[in-house]
Amino acid sequence: MFARKLSFALAALAGAAILEGLVAVWALNVANEHVLRGRVASDLRQGFEELTINKLRLRAWFTEAKLSTGADHVLRDKYLADMRQNLRQLHLLSAQATALSQGEALTLSEHLQREEALAVLEESVTTLEAAASNVTPMSAGTDASMAWRVASDLFDSSRGRDLRRLLADSMERELAAVARERKGADQALLWMRRLWLAVAVSIALLTLLLAIQFARALRRPMNALTQGALELQQGNLAHRIRWTGADEFAAVANSMNAMAMELQEHRQREVQARQQLESLVKARTEDLQNALEALQKVDTRRRQLFADIGHELRTPTTVILGEAEITLRGQQRDEAEYRDALRRIVSTARQLGAVIDDLLTVARSDMDVLALNRTPLSLTESMREVVMQAAALAYERGVEVIAQASTQADMRMLADPLRLRQLLLLLLDNAIRYSHQGGRVTVSVECVSAEPAYCIIRIADAGIGIAADDLPRVFERSFRSPSARQHRAEGSGLGLSIGRVLARAHGGDIVLESTQGQGTTARLTLPLLPADQAGHET
Repeated sequence: MFARKLSFALAALAGAAILEGLVAVWALNVANEHVLRGRVASDLRQGFEELTINKLRLRAWFTEAKLSTGADHVLRDKYLADMRQNLRQLHLLSAQATALSQGEALTLSEHLQREEALAVLEESVTTLEAAASNVTPMSAGTDASMAWRVASDLFDSSRGRDLRRLLADSMERELAAVARERKGADQALLWMRRLWLAVAVSIALLTLLLAIQFARALRRPMNALTQGALELQQGNLAHRIRWTGADEFAAVANSMNAMAMELQEHRQREVQARQQLESLVKARTEDLQNALEALQKVDTRRRQLFADIGHELRTPTTVILGEAEITLRGQQRDEAEYRDALRRIVSTARQLGAVIDDLLTVARSDMDVLALNRTPLSLTESMREVVMQAAALAYERGVEVIAQASTQADMRMLADPLRLRQLLLLLLDNAIRYSHQGGRVTVSVECVSAEPAYCIIRIADAGIGIAADDLPRVFERSFRSPSARQHRAEGSGLGLSIGRVLARAHGGDIVLESTQGQGTTARLTLPLLPADQAGHET
């Protein structure tokens, strides 16, 4: 509805502008016609003037030829040719003036007079050609006034018409036509200016009226829509825009109300989903708490198991030692007693072997019997996941983990995903543990295009570092340097040894570079898949 009104208003303005343009074009055409007719009339006047001048020149030549024999015939021919050329131009201009007159009565009368004058002049020029061609000098002693009268009779009249008056009237007529056409052009331009001014004022007034009308019509709906948008922005989804009708504003208001209703329903669903999620998280937290308590109980049982195993190891060892000492200290015994002692020792040794096997089974990690499930994977993606995990651990300890962007494309390798993440997380955890509060751990990756291709992962910290004497022993199981125990009392000393086993199982290795008090850099080398196999499983 509103768009239709606006279209009608714009169409009215456009129609007024087009009408103004059409009227202006018409007025310009009228003025242009007046200018063209005035220009032709001016050219006709100039043509009559030139014909008059050439006629006077020929008359002077004719008088000279009558009085003497020294008249130049070349000048005669030139004057006659110029007069003929003047007549041709006058005929052309007369035809052009007739075409531009468009049948007007006044211009038609002027054209008839002009054509009559041209006919008389044409006949006069023909007569003058004949007279000039056959001119003979007058006899000696003849009065000069006689020659002048002969020339006057020949040059000043034709068909009983006074040629001088005829030419003067023709020039005055064309001069009057020039003045008339100039006045007509001026009037057309003046009328056009007045029309433009009137139309411009009308369009301005119409535009002003339309602007006032549309401003009044837009104020209330725009205020309502603006208030509705502000309420939505402030989160008041219960607000509804009260605007009825069949126009575009009503459609927009209905759309905004529908959107607010949908958002309100979505918020309610979100609140319900959040409550359900909180309940689920609470339940999972309880499950994890129960699992943690169960793990603590399992750990307690494991510790007790190790204590029991230690006791079990001491007991058979003591028995074996006692049996041997008793047998050796006593007096000579017969073979049966020695056999009985040895039998007891063998039995106790077998019991000790079983206990040792149990201890090794419990204490030994799976590193010694690794069975890797290798698949092609993205080393870049694995690094990203591990760094994210390590960042959470580092945050708890006041350490910052920074991963430097790699310039290489996605690097792929053949590895066990779980074991690879375990290896990377182990090295990052080691760097975080032995960093100072507020320290920084930097992770960088370098791809070496060799045969075969490999990558170097550097994990550098600025922590406590490793003494030069302790550096060769860091990969030994259960070894911890004094500075490491002083920095963190907890720890088993198995991390780096397990990491080396994992790295070598993947075809790589780990090298440590460290300066005590300045930090440590772990350099992990891993093989990459060739470029032609990077996208295929092996």
